[in-house]
Order: sequence, then structure tokens, then C-alpha cells
Amino acid sequence: MPALRLLVIEGNHADGRALLKAAGGRAPSEGYAELLRELLPAAVVDICYPADRGANLPDRAGLESYDGAVITGSALHVYQRGPLVDPQIELTRAVLAAQTPLFGSCWGLQLITVAAGGSVRRNPKGREIGFGRRIRLTAAGRGHPMYAGKDEVFNSVTVHLDEVETVAPGTQVLSSNLISAVQSAEVRFGNAVAWGVQYHPEYTLGDIAATLRRYGKTLIDEGFFPDEANLLAYSKELDAAHADPAVKWLAWRHALDQMILDKSIRVKEISNWIDHQVLPTRTRRGRE
Repeated sequence: MPALRLLVIEGNHADGRALLKAAGGRAPSEGYAELLRELLPAAVVDICYPADRGANLPDRAGLESYDGAVITGSALHVYQRGPLVDPQIELTRAVLAAQTPLFGSCWGLQLITVAAGGSVRRNPKGREIGFGRRIRLTAAGRGHPMYAGKDEVFNSVTVHLDEVETVAPGTQVLSSNLISAVQSAEVRFGNAVAWGVQYHPEYTLGDIAATLRRYGKTLIDEGFFPDEANLLAYSKELDAAHADPAVKWLAWRHALDQMILDKSIRVKEISNWIDHQVLPTRTRRGRE
């Protein structure tokens, strides 16, 4: 029996990944790959970097050989077309054409939307960062396998400035909140099915702490923090909560409940994607 194979598509270019690492974080693809290996210990997980110059990207046959693909977040903007963005849209369309199960986080949802014929804009309500609060399932979301075992209203780690403006044909909106009407969706494109979320179920508290430091002055200018000292203190507390989720005062101060602190609940969308998309498709393709 061939090993289960998954592809992680990194949304950032090399400079963007370096900024995260300089802030004490890691490339989003590294964190995603680590989570997938944890959920599927026997899987082979590859990473590709379509925003990098000269990147070696899989062709359709290569994409069909994967049992699933995920797209990470990114600091890029999909409406700013060019050599950093266009190859990612083309690769997303290629994954859809290969009918390989696809899951997108944040930038990933936006790429899927544009690749399938929708549009993305800068959110007129501004940035949502830290935690997406009171994300509510739609009627379609309440019965959708992505949310099996998830509360109807929940919080999640998040960071995004852009949002889906016009959904692509074949889209079902699965959740929303006061910041963005499309917090998650299923997109059907031809015979392909993709799931996407605007938030980051794959992120740890340590990941979002590093992201706050990476954006630094931008967040101060946008009014999220009065100064760098407050930003650093806040991010340090999130790092501490990541190191020990049982510390009560940190959970209380940051309004962190089990939806975020319990990893099995936080990543439920991704584990459900594996159970309801990746594994059944692998069986249909005769790989078991």
C-alpha cells in the first residue's frame, strides 16, 4: 500500500517567511506540515513554494499523485497580481483540475475563491487579528462535515486584512461573523471540491504571537496597541499560554476557552477534511 501523500502550498515568498522567523516564529508551511504529520503520522508531507523565483512546482500528474493539498496563509494580497501571486492562482486551479482534495486557510480560501471565479477585496472594516470572535455557522454550515463536532458559535485564531468579496460559482458559505460575511466556505469547481476558512485553525498561540511581532508597527499604527512595549507584553502572554494552556489567569485575561486551548477542537476543520475528503478520495483512487 503506497504511503498517504499530502502537499503543503506555502503562500509567502522567502522574504515574508524570513520576517516571521525573525519575529520568533516559523514559516506557515512548517507549522502546517507539522500538524498534518501529527494527524497522519505515516503520511509523506511535501512543501512547495510557488511565490519563490524558480520554484519547482508539481504538474497535473504530480498533483493527482497527492491524496490532499493545503494552502497556508500569506501576507500577500491576491488582487495585487504579479509574479508572486499569479503562479499561486495557476497552481490552485491545477489542484482543482486534478480533483485532489484541497483545504485553504485564510489566503488559501482567497486563492480558491479567485481561482474558481470569485473576487477578494481589502476588508472595509479593517484587519481582524488575534482571535476571530463569535464565528457562527450558517444553515449550510450546521449540517456540513467540516464542522462535525464543532460548536455552532466559536472563536478561532485569526489574522487577515482581506476578505472574500464575491463568492465563486458553486460556493456554499458555511460561517460568518461581524467582521467578514464569509468566514468559511465549500467551493465546487467542476468535479473538484475545496474547503476553505478565513481564520487559522492550524495556528498555535505561539504562531499568532510571532505574527503580532512580525507586523509590529503596522498594528500600532492601526490602533491595536498603544506602543511596542504593550504589543510585546501581549505577545509574550500568548507565548506563555501556548507553553502551558492550563494557566488560568492567561486564559481568563485573553478570553481563551476550549475552542482554542483544546487542540483537537481547534483543528477540527482540518481533521474533518482528512476524514471526509482525503481518505475517501484515496479509497476511490484505489490507493488502499
